[in-house]
Formats: sequence, C-alpha cells, structure tokens
Amino acid sequence: MTGTTRTSADLDPRRRKVLFRSWHRGMREMDLIMGQFADAQIDQLTDAELDVYEHLIEAPDRDILTWLTGEAPTPSNYDTPVFRRIKAFHTHLGPINV
Repeated sequence: MTGTTRTSADLDPRRRKVLFRSWHRGMREMDLIMGQFADAQIDQLTDAELDVYEHLIEAPDRDILTWLTGEAPTPSNYDTPVFRRIKAFHTHLGPINV
C-alpha cells in the first residue's frame, strides 16, 4: 500500500485535513500506521475523539512509534481511548512491511 485507498469527497474539511496529515507524516512507517487507521476510522470518530487524534498527530513521529511498539511508556496525556484504538487496530492488522 502506498497511500490512502479512501476518497475524502464525503468528508468535511476538518476530516479531510486530518486524513491528509495522517498520510503525510515524516516517517514512512508512521504514514502507514496513522494513514491506515485514518482511512478506516476517520468518519467514525466523534468531534471530541477527533480533537484527541489531532493532538496526538502533533506529537513527533518517533515518539508515537515508540509508544505504539512499547519501546517507551505512553505519557498519560497521550494514553487515551483513541490512542488505544490505534494500537489495537494495528495489533490486529499484522506487521507492516515497508
């Protein structure tokens, strides 16, 4: 997979922006992790959950990756139900071969 497989035509401008930002991170691994989650879940997130997700994607890619892999503990201000959904989503998806 090289990018989004979902159209953003049915999304409001805020969700389009978040979807784009999810696929255009800084690390290819994070493009895949955040982008695939956003493709599958962006239209299901409530406005409050979207606030939390936007806060999360402001964090440095390397930090998010270490939290997701368990290499470092997740800080309490990022250890949210949305973060745990992302982690569970990729736990069930299987390994990503880049």
